[in-house]
Amino acid sequence: MMEGLINEFGYFALMVGTFFEGEIAILTASSLIHRGFFDFPFTVLAAFLGSFISDWVYYLIGRLNGKKFIINHPKLQARVAPVTDFFHHHKFQILFSYRFLYGFRVIIPLVIGMSGLRPSSYLFYSIVTGLMWATVVSTVGYWTGRLLGIEVKSFEEHFILIVIGFATFGLLIGYTIKRITARGISHESQK
Repeated sequence: MMEGLINEFGYFALMVGTFFEGEIAILTASSLIHRGFFDFPFTVLAAFLGSFISDWVYYLIGRLNGKKFIINHPKLQARVAPVTDFFHHHKFQILFSYRFLYGFRVIIPLVIGMSGLRPSSYLFYSIVTGLMWATVVSTVGYWTGRLLGIEVKSFEEHFILIVIGFATFGLLIGYTIKRITARGISHESQK
């Protein structure tokens, strides 16, 4: 059943998946490249397009109506203030690494949009970072699938465990980058 769905909706499903939740979707698809269900370049492209569209939706919301949007979503207010301060102090680092910061999928593009960064500048960073992210995560997924011999049947039988494993991997990547960035902040504040 899952094999039929992949054959019919594979790249489109990957785009939709990366629009809403990037790492799990791309790791799942790319882990099946070695089985011939996906091709590496098209996997990277579909993952990039889904995440690119998502980033631009949130960037435009931030740019056009971000402050009102944040005011209307009290849960986001508490998370946006520190991210905004952090962005203003480390703009270029964030612009080059935000796709790898797991758990900030909505907030960072919103903050970038509210920051006043021109669309042409954001276009450059979103393309470079998006392609870099899609390539790195697809490569990790490919090698994970190849080394562990992941098949479509594996997903059908152990779907929850595989999703938990990929989610844990995504969280570890995000946590590692967050720690490296925090270390850089503490070194700067000590100067």
